[in-house]
Amino acid sequence: MPINSVITNTSAMVALQSLNKTADQLSAAQKRISTGYRVADAKDDGAAFAVAERIRGDMAAVSSANQQLGGMQGLLSVTSAALQNVSSTLTKLKEVVIKLADGNISTDQRSQYQAQVTQLTKNIKSFIDDASYNGVNVLDVNTAASVNVVATGDGKYYSFSSFSALAQVYDVVSSANTYTSSSAVAALTATGAVTKAIDRTLTQLNNFGSYSNYIDAQINYNKSILDAQTAGLGALIDADMAKESAQLQALQIRQQLGTQALGIANQAPQALLSLFR
Repeated sequence: MPINSVITNTSAMVALQSLNKTADQLSAAQKRISTGYRVADAKDDGAAFAVAERIRGDMAAVSSANQQLGGMQGLLSVTSAALQNVSSTLTKLKEVVIKLADGNISTDQRSQYQAQVTQLTKNIKSFIDDASYNGVNVLDVNTAASVNVVATGDGKYYSFSSFSALAQVYDVVSSANTYTSSSAVAALTATGAVTKAIDRTLTQLNNFGSYSNYIDAQINYNKSILDAQTAGLGALIDADMAKESAQLQALQIRQQLGTQALGIANQAPQALLSLFR
C-alpha cells in the first residue's frame, strides 16, 4: 500500500475508525446515564435482560398477590368488627335474659324486658347481614365453606372457613323475646341457647383474628420478598452512575482527541504538494 498517496490516506482511516469506536462507546455511556440501566434492553446484554424480565414477572406476581391479600384483609377486618358487635350485644342480651329468669317480676316488666330482647336480637341479625366487604359476606352463609385467596407469587392459596352466623348464633337466640322464667333459666345454663351463642361467637372471634394475623404476616413476608427481588434486579441491571460519569468524561476527551487526530491525518496529503514546487 503506498504511503505517500493522495488516493489512500491510511492515517485518516485509522483515526476515523478510532473516532467511530469512541462515538459508539460514548453513545452507550450516554444511554446508561439517561436510562439509569446498565442493561436497558436485550441489545445491551441478552442474557442479563432475559433474567431481569423473569424477575420483573415474579415481582409483578408477588405485588398482585399482595393486592388480593389486602382485599381479604379488608373483609376480615369487617367480619371481626361485626363479630365484636355481636359479642357485645350477646352480653347485653344475657343481662336482660337474667332479668327474665326472675319469676318475681311483673307482667309489665317482663314485657319491657322482652321488648329489649327483641331489639337486641334484631341488632345481632343486622350486624351479621351488614358484614359485607366488596360484595362478600363470610358470616351470612347457610353453611360454612372454604374461602380461598391467592397468597403468594406462584399462585398458592390460603384457605379459611366462613361461618354461618345466622344459623349458629342468631337463630339460636332469635326466640329469646318469648322466654318465660323457666326457659330463660334454661337458656343461661352451660348448654343453653344464650351460652351456646356466646361461646360460638367468641370461638369465631378467635378464629377470624388468627386468619387476620396470618394475612398480615403474609403481606409483610411478600413485601420482604419484593425488597429482595428489587435489590437483586438492581445489582443485575442498574448502572453505576459514578463509574459512568467518569467514563463519560474520559470518552468525551477521547472524542476530542480523535477529532483532532483525524484533522491532522486529513492534512497529510497537503504536504505532498510541496514536492511539486
